[in-house]
Amino acid sequence: MAKSKKNEEFEEFEVLDDYDDEDFEEEDAELESEVEETEEEETEEAADDDETDSQPAEETDSVFPAKEEDIVGDKSKKAKWYVVHTYSGHENKVKVNIEKIVENRGMQDLVLSIVVPTEDHVEIKNGQRKVKTRKMFPGYVLVKMIVTNESWYLVRNTQGVTGFVGHGSEPIPLTGDEVRRMGIEKVYIQLDIEPGDSVKVINGPFESFMGVVEEVNMDKQTLKVRISMFGRDTPVELEFGQVDKI
Repeated sequence: MAKSKKNEEFEEFEVLDDYDDEDFEEEDAELESEVEETEEEETEEAADDDETDSQPAEETDSVFPAKEEDIVGDKSKKAKWYVVHTYSGHENKVKVNIEKIVENRGMQDLVLSIVVPTEDHVEIKNGQRKVKTRKMFPGYVLVKMIVTNESWYLVRNTQGVTGFVGHGSEPIPLTGDEVRRMGIEKVYIQLDIEPGDSVKVINGPFESFMGVVEEVNMDKQTLKVRISMFGRDTPVELEFGQVDKI
C-alpha cells in the first residue's frame, strides 16, 4: 500500500516505544478496562476504588525514558502539540479512549485536546459530485498536552497507541509553523482597525480601492468595508490581511 505523502512529514522522526509486546498487552488491558467502566457510568465511589486499584506503581525512571528532573510533575510548562502513532484505522477510537480516561482521572489540566486531522475530498462519479471526509495523516493522532510522567503514561498506554513520535528518548512537540500548516489551531490576526476607520485594499479584486470599515468580525477575521465604485458605495467583505489602515 502506498504511503500518504503527508505522512512523510513524520518519517524523519522515530516512534518511541520502550515496551515489549507482553508489557504493552497488559497495559492495554488495564486502560481498556478503565474506558469500559466510564462508559457504564458506574458510581463515583466505585470508579474511585477502581482507579486506585488500576493506577500503576510509581516507577518513574523505567516508565518515562527522559530525565526525571526535566519533566516530573512540572505542570507549569505550556501545553504543546505532540504526534502519537496509532494502529491504522484506530485513530478515532484512540481519540475517544484518551478523552474518556482523561475525564475519568481528572487530568484535563495536563491533556487538553486530542485531534484526528481530516479534510474534505471531492469525488465525481457517474456525473455526481460527492464530498468525502478523509484523514489527513492516517495512523497518527495529535495531542495537545503538558508532558509529565503521568500524562505520558496515560497517552502512551491507551489501547491502539504504538508510541510517541520524536527523536532520542522523549517526544518532540510540533513547532508553531507546523501547527498552523496542519490547520490544528486557528491563527488570529490582531488588527488595530475599528468601524469608521479608513482603509486601503492591498490585494484581491479590489486592490488599490479605498473604503470605510463598517463592521469587524473577529471570529471570521473579516471586515465589511464600504467602497465607492461606479459612483456609488458598495459594501464588500474582506479578510484582515487584505487591507491596510490609512
